[in-house]
Amino acid sequence: MSDITQTKTIIGEPEVVEDVASSPEWLDLKSAAVELQGLQAQDGRIPEPADHARAGELTARLAASILRFRAVFPHDADYLTALARDFDRWAAEGFGVPDFLDSLTAFQPQRDRVDGLGHLVVFPMYTQNGSTSRLVEAVLVEVIWPEFIAELEAGPYSNALFVPIRFVDFTPGYDTNSAVLFPESVAMRAVPTFTWGAIFADREAARFRRVLRAAAGITKLDLPSGAERLLDDQRLAEETFVLWDLIHDRTHMRGDLPFDPFMIKQRMPFFLYSLEELRCDLTAYREAVRLTRDVETDDVTRERAQLVQYAVLFDRIFRFAITGSRVRNYDGLGGQLLFAWLHQHHVLHWTDTSLAIDWDEVPDVVIALGHEIDDLYWRSIDRPKVAHWLAAYDLVSSTLTPHPASRWAARDLPLAGPPKGYTDAVLDDEFPLSMFYEALAKKMAAVIESTAGITGTTPDVVDAR
Repeated sequence: MSDITQTKTIIGEPEVVEDVASSPEWLDLKSAAVELQGLQAQDGRIPEPADHARAGELTARLAASILRFRAVFPHDADYLTALARDFDRWAAEGFGVPDFLDSLTAFQPQRDRVDGLGHLVVFPMYTQNGSTSRLVEAVLVEVIWPEFIAELEAGPYSNALFVPIRFVDFTPGYDTNSAVLFPESVAMRAVPTFTWGAIFADREAARFRRVLRAAAGITKLDLPSGAERLLDDQRLAEETFVLWDLIHDRTHMRGDLPFDPFMIKQRMPFFLYSLEELRCDLTAYREAVRLTRDVETDDVTRERAQLVQYAVLFDRIFRFAITGSRVRNYDGLGGQLLFAWLHQHHVLHWTDTSLAIDWDEVPDVVIALGHEIDDLYWRSIDRPKVAHWLAAYDLVSSTLTPHPASRWAARDLPLAGPPKGYTDAVLDDEFPLSMFYEALAKKMAAVIESTAGITGTTPDVVDAR
């Protein structure tokens, strides 16, 4: 009998999940999932009848392994039972487009946010910033839920859907830039009310640390001592990102919102997505400043809140701005906007080929940009859609220079036409990189590329000092 069945009494301790990652049951499950991926089409089907016999063997292996994990993760027993049943039903029905609604509905990780608690997640799903195909992916994770986060979430920053996690092991769909695990990515027959969303804080922290270390060296930036601590301590960085994500995630549903904040099913200019994501990040920044200035904030929370300010600033200006293609890159645009705003308000300086930042003045300047976006949202509640779009463009273009060929900048738009015409007129790279960023992107390209698949246990991340 494998040791996997002997771990019930030590659930909640991180080393347990790490031990499971080397167990025969996990390795067999992972192997079966990877082989099954090779038989699947983009929508998750197994289209070739000649592959069905082998697929049946693989899904039977998956179902059997999944049921064994009920002894390891008893808190997920109902979900794991439903998951095995979904695999059996998929095989019995001939491997059409998979439907894992029953097991997805049974998976409720937000109910047990306990630091170090493990979960086995196996679904036909796509992975954001990774695979666009709904392949069977398997992921071993553990929850990150430090005491100070539990207290903040139980108080002023309630977010019942938020589940911060770290990687333990995974199939190839997550050997990518994907740092989220969202239920809407799962193949299912109907869309339920989603009750959780998980973010891999270890990947966010690890790639931040690698990128910041390189960028600071290239730009000759003298980092504050707090930022240096982030470079030296992966767990500290993870907890910092959990605090950032906790506030960011809840902000999407709070404030004077002129539209569905997630903009699902809406086709609109990409710079509006930029402003929404930046609004949430700047809200996290503003609240972090408030926590550091509040005399009632405990020392642990105050320290993490100070570090959130460095994380938001550096991740935005060093990683977001130069990551990904220049095709409607809304996160990239948000990073460009923050950098230019800081520069034009004279708290960020690029002088004598060195970067310098006036740290005492930065918080108020960053918060001022957040207020500009908040004011845009507040005013836009009374505006027609396209008038809001035009006002948003003016906000961005007042700081960033549009492409010389921009029809938006020239207001050469179908002002009497439908909104689709406005969106079609936006250039893929409406706000090109500045000369500073063009040069930085070339020097940072290899570092940015190297962060695909990174986790908190990647050797150079663990050893970085």
